[in-house]
Amino acid sequence: MAAILNVRAVVRGYRLTPTVAAALITLFDVHVASVHSRTRISAKPLSIKTQEYRVRGICAALVELREGGFPIASPWNVRHKHIEWLVQHWVRAKQTGGTIENKLTYLRALCEWMSKSNLVGTLADYVDRRENGLVRSYVAEVDRSWEANGVSAHEKIAEIATTCPRVAVQLKLQVAFGLRVEESFLLRPVEAVKDAGLLGVTRGTKGGREREVPIEVKIAVLEEAARLANPRTGSTIPEDRTLEQWRDRYYYVLERHGITKSGLGVTSHGLRHQYLQELYEKTSGAPAPIKQQGMRPDPELHAEAMRRVVAAAGHSRVTKANAYLSTFARQERLARPNPTIDEARAALETAGGNKTHAAAALGISRQALYRLLNAA
Repeated sequence: MAAILNVRAVVRGYRLTPTVAAALITLFDVHVASVHSRTRISAKPLSIKTQEYRVRGICAALVELREGGFPIASPWNVRHKHIEWLVQHWVRAKQTGGTIENKLTYLRALCEWMSKSNLVGTLADYVDRRENGLVRSYVAEVDRSWEANGVSAHEKIAEIATTCPRVAVQLKLQVAFGLRVEESFLLRPVEAVKDAGLLGVTRGTKGGREREVPIEVKIAVLEEAARLANPRTGSTIPEDRTLEQWRDRYYYVLERHGITKSGLGVTSHGLRHQYLQELYEKTSGAPAPIKQQGMRPDPELHAEAMRRVVAAAGHSRVTKANAYLSTFARQERLARPNPTIDEARAALETAGGNKTHAAAALGISRQALYRLLNAA
């Protein structure tokens, strides 16, 4: 039986009128676990965590509407003007494009449940994303691997093993196979070995996209994970803990050993970046662009490396590899010195006031030009 969130407990935490709360609970009871994404492959219901994000996002938006002077009596009364006001409110609050997009996704789901599928548009329908600095970039500008931040994965994981061998072996799985955190929790090492050469990653994947990654010479990691496997479930989550309880324990152990952005400057997700960067270099013969080595591989080898990286990462589009590897063009642009305000004004004058042409002449984005001019 699929797990469903206790929506009543979550809704009670918001300052909603009884009428609005009751209508929301009725909708959530029927729809909260249903899949809204059109790119998701799995037919399974949403996770409890995603269900809660959805409920909280919708409740918070309705509270914001009331505080902004729109005391709607029911979610069924939501109109275009309410969505437009919310977007402008979030933009004024300097929220990121990704955050606003996620909130619109929650509202879009709500409106589809009420058969108002065309009520909520995309962020670009309400604001100029470039003008407002809301363009979402999927190209890495900072190397998040442990190696790039001066942290030895081998030494740090050995240190963590003295506190908790299970957390350590899950980190080893992330290093060896590029797993996401939850994938490393839910991997069943004995079942996952498809044959001598491939590991099946089927649980905890993003959007239900199952994949196979090469085992190569890393069988020892799987053997260690198998020794620590829960005899009942087959995963490395201890028998006396739920997934949520184990997630809390996992991050507690990492924090104790400094694996946070505010500590050593890395998170466990950086191990996935490191694995995929190494896979790119092994396939192409050149370091990933994010390494800033200035070496470019043969174009065909680059294309093949990108395909392998995105397949190993479990994404749907080749361009998603740029989130881990960056691009040569982006790194070259970042390496150039920033133009001065005088240079920006001169370029703008030469371009006859056309900011797009001025930005191109300076080798920066239009958004960056706006930031430079506004800072003067």
